Amino acid sequence: MEALLSLPALALMALLGVSSVKVTSGGQSRLVERLGKYDRQLQPGLSFVLPGVEKVVSHESLKERVLDIPPQQCITRDNVGIEVDAVVYWQLLEHARAYYGVDNLQAAMVNLVLTQIRAEMGKLDLDQTFTTRQEVNEALLRELDQATDPWGVKVTRVELRDIQPSRGVQQAMEQQMTAEREKRAAILRSEGERDSQVNAARGRAEALVLDAEAQAKQQALLAQARADAATRLAEAIGGNPAAAEALRLLLASDWMAMGQQMAQSPGGSVLMVDPQSPAALLTALRNLQQGQG
Repeated sequence: MEALLSLPALALMALLGVSSVKVTSGGQSRLVERLGKYDRQLQPGLSFVLPGVEKVVSHESLKERVLDIPPQQCITRDNVGIEVDAVVYWQLLEHARAYYGVDNLQAAMVNLVLTQIRAEMGKLDLDQTFTTRQEVNEALLRELDQATDPWGVKVTRVELRDIQPSRGVQQAMEQQMTAEREKRAAILRSEGERDSQVNAARGRAEALVLDAEAQAKQQALLAQARADAATRLAEAIGGNPAAAEALRLLLASDWMAMGQQMAQSPGGSVLMVDPQSPAALLTALRNLQQGQG
């Protein structure tokens, strides 16, 4: 009989012994209460809990965790409705403070993050929500880390994932961007046409200058050639007086051409020459051609 009674007792003792052994993994934390009062935090490894007197009330991870924040409706400073969602990286540093400081840690953190996001978005205009996202992330990180410090929580990073304006605002933004692109295209086209016209005008001006220079050079060369020819003729006549009569015949056509030139001259021209002296006639002709050249 004593042997039979001892078997249940031994089994009960064995059961109690097994239930009193607790193995805590690395990166994990267990809180133990003794008679309803917080007693200690079990460290990683093998630990013993007194059955019926002590109880493990919480088992949490001390590793960094990710908190997914659902999309939240916000109003910007310029009264534009937007939808914002975020992700928060956090770590439990003091298990006991989190367990006894707040009833539902994760729900409390979600509500806190949503409140802070609405507050930050309300400080910004719509355009600023897109251009100052990094600054908003840093501000949220500071505020959330400070707010969760009494709970023994460390917020390590906050990232705004997506900012979506309302459908009407999106359409207005698309129309504005289309108008801006069309404006830039029109400016580029007008600048291209202006540059083309300037280049064409510059080309025409340069062509006129080159043509004028060529004509002036041609006239100068022609005048010089006529002057040289007249000089050589004068020298030849001076050395051979018998050639005077032949010179008169050769210069008869020049008299006619010279008369036409004198008639077409704007101020008129007067030629003073001795018709009996071929040398004087040749000199007068040469002087007239040099003056016109």
